Amino acid sequence: MSTRCAWAENNPLMQAYHDREWRTPEHDSRALWEKLMLDGFQAGLAWITILRKRDAFHAAFNGFDPEAVARFDETDVQRLLADAGIVRSRAKIEATIGGARAFLAMRDRGEDFATFAWSFVGGKPLLGDGVTVPTQTLLSAEVSKALKSRGFKFVGPTIVYAWMQAVGLVDDHGLDCFRRAVPAIR
Repeated sequence: MSTRCAWAENNPLMQAYHDREWRTPEHDSRALWEKLMLDGFQAGLAWITILRKRDAFHAAFNGFDPEAVARFDETDVQRLLADAGIVRSRAKIEATIGGARAFLAMRDRGEDFATFAWSFVGGKPLLGDGVTVPTQTLLSAEVSKALKSRGFKFVGPTIVYAWMQAVGLVDDHGLDCFRRAVPAIR
């Protein structure tokens, strides 16, 4: 009998996220950036909070179009701070605007965000042991440091590890989870 990871069992929204998104390899640069920004908003909160507000985040941040978000100014910050549909944290809002600018600066230097992200795992998802799920790793600390050096904020090792799981850089599904990747037989 197939099961899903225990963290997703008791909430239909979490079940849908687990079953359709979590650990699904994402290779689109803009989508990778969006998910990193949403994980930054999660800091100190439960992921279900972000899932419930995701549509409002999309509306508030122009569909997470980095070109549009990079042009946000103090008027936009004030608008976002008044938006009860999102997490109203000045630091996280400003980090997202700065993250859009960092994303575009990488692009303008010829550094594709997807290529950057996937380079840390050799282009294919790392498979966890299926028993333990760390909150951060030496690799997430390395990715965090690389992101910070490019101007990103709210990208500490714990946030980065959650993002790595979310976008499929790491597969931490449980051993008995129906979404767990099956390692290749050598």
